[in-house]
Amino acid sequence: MAKFRKNHNSNYSKSSEKRGSSSSKTTLIRSIFFFVGICILIYILSGVKSDSWEETDTKTESSNNIEISNSKGTSVESSFYPESTTGQVITHKHYVLSYSEEHEQAEWVAYKLTEDNLRKPRTKREKKFRQDGLISTLSAKHNDYTRSGYTRGHLAPAGDMAFSKEAMRESFFMSNMSPQLKEFNGGIWRELEENVRDWAFDNDALYIVSGPILQDGHIIKQIGYNKVSVPDQFYKIILDLEDPQKKSIAFLMPNEKSILPIKNYIVSIDEIEELTGIDFFADFLSEEDEEKLEKIGDPNQWDFDQKKFQKRINIWNNY
Repeated sequence: MAKFRKNHNSNYSKSSEKRGSSSSKTTLIRSIFFFVGICILIYILSGVKSDSWEETDTKTESSNNIEISNSKGTSVESSFYPESTTGQVITHKHYVLSYSEEHEQAEWVAYKLTEDNLRKPRTKREKKFRQDGLISTLSAKHNDYTRSGYTRGHLAPAGDMAFSKEAMRESFFMSNMSPQLKEFNGGIWRELEENVRDWAFDNDALYIVSGPILQDGHIIKQIGYNKVSVPDQFYKIILDLEDPQKKSIAFLMPNEKSILPIKNYIVSIDEIEELTGIDFFADFLSEEDEEKLEKIGDPNQWDFDQKKFQKRINIWNNY
């Protein structure tokens, strides 16, 4: 009987060892899966950025999808294209840009803003930023801006492109983005964009060129894997070519928070040309108009909304 108990204990011990070994393996496998799951979750979350303003870009979705525009033409007259110093002019249907591979952003974006388009029903705002597949070397990625301290600032604003889904989607190509401080993007740059839309209502149609200053001495730093240059200044040029009074106005603004009226940043187109090395309208304007319109614009010819200025000072600057 004692022998039986001995054998029984021996078998029990072996069985326990097997169960213990099996349990350990199960625990190990579960731990591995848990660890892998956590790593995947961290990776996914690292690609999601919620900037308080991307004109205003709140809580955006990460997307590194590469998309090629299927547009065959553009609504922008080819003679309106400014000079490209990079040799890479990209024609989308609703705007045109000159891309700088060195700085991973456009040196300028040009488009026509019309009252007719602004009066159309507003389409839902796009959420995903996409690489521009028409850029031969590919544009910067969404993640280049993540946790950089800079927002993805539209050069052709989403608000100007809200008249169709196609135009809205095009406005979210990364080639249309430039690094802007949140306080600049959501503050004075936003105020300027909203004033420009008001001016389009007042003047039927405007020709607009926006861009960063990318020349030596004007780069603050580089961000992201693709080394996107952060410019210290941005410009916006507006032309009204409708008779009876052709007029222009241009702005040069530092990439920072401002409490000054936007009138303080009015400059001549000639000054922006000198800074950028770009000849903007040589093929678009007559010599007479070019000489007249590229001088400093008269702010009295444009209606500046004082309420928007107060809203920037009291609200937008503090987002």
